[in-house]
Amino acid sequence: MEYTVEDLSPVKKKVTVTVDPKEVEAAIMAAVAIYRTNVQIDGFRKGKVPASVVEKRFADQIYQEARQDLINVHINEVMQNLSVTPVSGVDIDGAESISRGEGFTYSISFEVLPAFDLPPYEGLEVEQEKTVVKEEEVEEVFNRVRHDKAKLVPIDGNGPAVDGQVANIDFAAYADGKAIEGIAADNFDIPLGEKQALAVFEDLVKTIALGEEKEGDVTFPEDFIAPDLAGKTVTMKVKVHAIKERQLPEMTDDLAKEMGFESMEKMREAILNSYTSSRNNLNKAAAQKTLLDGLLKMVSFDLPESMVETQINSLLADMRVRLERQGKSLASTGKKPEELRAEVRPEAEAIARAQVLLMSIAKKEALDVTEHEVNMALFQMCQRSGEDFKTVREHYERSGLMFSLRDRMLADKAMESIYAKASITEIEPKEAAKAE
Repeated sequence: MEYTVEDLSPVKKKVTVTVDPKEVEAAIMAAVAIYRTNVQIDGFRKGKVPASVVEKRFADQIYQEARQDLINVHINEVMQNLSVTPVSGVDIDGAESISRGEGFTYSISFEVLPAFDLPPYEGLEVEQEKTVVKEEEVEEVFNRVRHDKAKLVPIDGNGPAVDGQVANIDFAAYADGKAIEGIAADNFDIPLGEKQALAVFEDLVKTIALGEEKEGDVTFPEDFIAPDLAGKTVTMKVKVHAIKERQLPEMTDDLAKEMGFESMEKMREAILNSYTSSRNNLNKAAAQKTLLDGLLKMVSFDLPESMVETQINSLLADMRVRLERQGKSLASTGKKPEELRAEVRPEAEAIARAQVLLMSIAKKEALDVTEHEVNMALFQMCQRSGEDFKTVREHYERSGLMFSLRDRMLADKAMESIYAKASITEIEPKEAAKAE
């Protein structure tokens, strides 16, 4: 195998690889040998099928696997010789197929980290807020627990229901006198004043006395997640069957045990520890950002476009999730996909710049991400999402997401290294933000 290298830009390379017929022949023979050991063909004992029969029967698969094996070996050899690591996937052009007795030529293109002088990053000074948790924050958690464990009891009187109460209703939507499929329910509990339904619908419910039925117009927002209802006005018919209020329980050891704790004291301790850990992580992250922002001001370099594109896609995915939680969609922004991409590009470039700097520091520090660490990161993702580990890993490998995952983990290690070597001064909290 011979190759030539062309620098397409400060961060992109193209390598043209020429493979001679002997190497092709060896790769095909190796693939045939593997198939010959494993395949079962009628009339032959397993492992005793003639190589010519195996090759004829499975020619397409054998040649394709031989081609891929050759390319994989070449890529690894090129990367080692050039002492580079792609920051994203490798694009392969040419060599769609191979044949016995013939060589072939193909090219690989990939982006690498830019070369630049690293700023001094050891012994930096930074301030970090002390971790403080107020008693009222713990009490707020207790109040949420009481709210969730409350019993719903009927009110005295006929209402109508007010904020803080729960109305049990039947409802249905109509347009031009016809029922709209999918917008109806019987014996539905709607908490009022908690923004779990459209405000205009809650306002309608709050005008209906116990046992009565009423109708009113409800207009859906222009950015409603269901496109066929966005901006549409419908007639809602509502009947109130019951009006209830929450009867809050006392915070006792018994209630703590229902929540999985030995006692109230143990529950309080767990809440305090959770707040403390979460807030400490937030304060640490703020200090790390200060360190990183200072370092970024001292450097200038070209950005690999693939890293920027990865960040754009990630930001748009986050935006989609946030909108869907509000019952909206990306289309509700009224912007075309290319407009949204242009809008988030500056933030994506800032994230990519930080990642390039951190990965360059990681390279100097000889930091690495092990296969075990990658698997643990994927496993934790699967625990949160409920997805199958094997399926997720295969998706990451096929889609090229494994590169960006490793890069992100490597950048995190570099940030931890910078933070560990910094001189940190604790200061009083400016304003204790609530930790999630």
